[in-house]
Amino acid sequence: MGFACRRVVKHGSDAPADFVPSNQLEPKSDILAVMTMLTLTGWTGPWPDDDKDANLKADIAAHAHLDPLSTITNLSNNVDVPVGAIVHYVLCRWASEGSSALLELGPRMVRRLQEPFETAEVAGTDEARLAAYEQIRQMVAWLNFPLDHPGVYDDLAE
Repeated sequence: MGFACRRVVKHGSDAPADFVPSNQLEPKSDILAVMTMLTLTGWTGPWPDDDKDANLKADIAAHAHLDPLSTITNLSNNVDVPVGAIVHYVLCRWASEGSSALLELGPRMVRRLQEPFETAEVAGTDEARLAAYEQIRQMVAWLNFPLDHPGVYDDLAE
């Protein structure tokens, strides 16, 4: 499987290539369109037991048997958007998810969520880790409360 991304480079320029959507490309003599092919392949390892990225690699391996293009092709047909544009969107969205989460939660809340874990790791005990888990569980429950009880703010509007 593969798909192509077009990167446009001006002849004689040392500047990095700019992404240009294919519907905006014009046949100009001073523009060179370079096609970059990406082969989508399933991967199942191996990796060493002590690999710091073992969780990610195990997740990648768990999805190795799936065909992502069947879903993407169906979506493409249903919304009338080219497959390549959807793949581009999915990759960009996934790659920026950490940044999006930070924007959603805000730096202060991210730090508040991290503090119990750091405190527990300094203590180095199972009791401290369980206490950190309980503290984070309560914080997440508090964050979820308006989602689980949408009418909670109705009284404020009256």
